[in-house]
Amino acid sequence: MKLKKAELKDFLDSKVKLYNNPKFIESDPIQIPHLFSKKEDIEIIGFLTATIAWGNRKSIITNANRMVDLLDHSPFEFVMQHQESDLEKLQSFVHRTFNGYDFIQFIKSLKHIYNTHNSLEALFAKHAEQDSLQNAIHQFKQYFFEIEHLKRTKKHVSDPLKNSAAKRINMFLRWMVRDDNNGVDFGIWKSLSSSQLSCPLDVHSGNVARKLGLLKRKQNDGKALAELDKSLRKLDINDPVKYDFALFGLGVFEGF
Repeated sequence: MKLKKAELKDFLDSKVKLYNNPKFIESDPIQIPHLFSKKEDIEIIGFLTATIAWGNRKSIITNANRMVDLLDHSPFEFVMQHQESDLEKLQSFVHRTFNGYDFIQFIKSLKHIYNTHNSLEALFAKHAEQDSLQNAIHQFKQYFFEIEHLKRTKKHVSDPLKNSAAKRINMFLRWMVRDDNNGVDFGIWKSLSSSQLSCPLDVHSGNVARKLGLLKRKQNDGKALAELDKSLRKLDINDPVKYDFALFGLGVFEGF
């Protein structure tokens, strides 16, 4: 499907309008951070939910709700106040290859980040580049694992500088940074801007992007993400990742 740039923009803008609305929340993992109103609760459970966001969406939502239960419905308080004995109940958690030991490591690493950098937002903002957060993601991973950690857990935080598309963490950043005025994305990280975000690239968005001529590269990796970012920034330099709603909606809901 080859459309001229203006036609393509109109087509995708209409799909953004269709999918970027509160109804989208009902079937999406973003519903989990929407259970909370405090900034730190939203970002912690948002980060944990995004971390396990692969596979069947129903099971992602079910398991993310289980995380909420295990954290006593107070993610920030649990992260900051937990005793070693409180972590034992997390051992039973499992989602695909993310297990209880990974969960415990994430809680310890998050506490370390809040204690040393004040907030998740501050850490990402510190290493942000004018038009990209990919280096900030790389730096975040370094800090996240600078405390004693299980080697196996490192695979659950992607590194764009190792050519990963870092889909889940880019999705988390979209949730936190992008203010869509429609009540889907949160826009609670004011020190970063939507223009710095990258599209969460997965099988669905990648396939649709290729059909629309926005992406040529076959693999969904870091190089493909850079190519897709470039294409989406030509359509909207200030808010390129709004098109994630269009690409995802076309792929998942319309079988495009």
